[in-house]
Amino acid sequence: MSTATISNRLKAELHTRHTNAARLIKPRSRRVTNRSRPRLGFLGVGWIGRNRMEAIAKADVADITLITEPNPELSAEARKVAPQAEAAPALDEMLESELDGVVIATPSALHAEQSLKCLEHGLAVFCQKPLGRDAAETNAVISAARKADLLLGVDLSYRHVTCIREVHELCRQGELGDIYAVDLFFHNAYGPDKAWFYDPKLSGGGCVIDLGIHLVDLACWNLGFPPVTKVCSRLFAQGKPLHGRTSSVEDYAIATIEVESGATIRLACSWKLSAGCDAIVSGAFYGTKAGAAFHNIDGSFYHFSAERFQGTRRESLTCAPEQWGGRAAADWARCLAAGQRFDPKIEELNTVAETLDAIYENS
Repeated sequence: MSTATISNRLKAELHTRHTNAARLIKPRSRRVTNRSRPRLGFLGVGWIGRNRMEAIAKADVADITLITEPNPELSAEARKVAPQAEAAPALDEMLESELDGVVIATPSALHAEQSLKCLEHGLAVFCQKPLGRDAAETNAVISAARKADLLLGVDLSYRHVTCIREVHELCRQGELGDIYAVDLFFHNAYGPDKAWFYDPKLSGGGCVIDLGIHLVDLACWNLGFPPVTKVCSRLFAQGKPLHGRTSSVEDYAIATIEVESGATIRLACSWKLSAGCDAIVSGAFYGTKAGAAFHNIDGSFYHFSAERFQGTRRESLTCAPEQWGGRAAADWARCLAAGQRFDPKIEELNTVAETLDAIYENS
């Protein structure tokens, strides 16, 4: 789907829809109530969409019923995962089918619009990040899901890496004491290969909303989502400073975030940085009793290790290659199959979206 096509579709419709949708949506009952397995539609089956489809298929808790994908080659690859699935020409046709939920993996500009449409039709949603290009879009979708009492999930996939979860447990169980310092980094030596990523009207921003969203989420998640009190940041595009959301997207960002608990979070993220490896992904949490950190191994996007620190001593935590990318999608499908409705924890994503907005506004 071209940048021009997305822009034309959204220009006349998005503002009004996002402003009013949460007020207009009324709860609808599921159209089919006697099924033991939910029926799912997949909207967009590029690499990420297909990977999430594979994870849900492997979990074997739902039926993959419909696929909407304009690229016939991508659609054919997805049918190898779910040969029983039928093709739906577009979302509107998908919404007229007997589904229970939709998995959305389309360009970011469409996430809020498509999520709202699905919720309007009484369908649960699992959406790629970001749920919205800013806090207003994000809040509109979450509010709509709450009012409709429908399960909403967002693909914050790094929460599902085993060693990152171990660091999370140390933080939340008080093993580190009072956490007062957090350092997080995500540097991608390549950057996105789709043109729409570089148009802020379509993407919402550059490396901050693409990679920084994971860093902000992990920091807030481990600290228990305390209110953010202050944000200072600097954004760059090809080495030149940017101020706010402009016609260019940032490819390097650094931010300092202060939260009500007293902790200070420092984060940096980038695209196409001369990092000396494919990627640098790491996080460290320092408290009054101990510290803990995770990092990727040998530049891998997927293989991580973690350690716990006590003074000059360190203890290795879990360190093994694993297929974690689709776990968030599979967990959402399991919850849907179990009959779960709206989960208030998704409202924590408003804090993440508001913090991302502040990073842009305070640069």
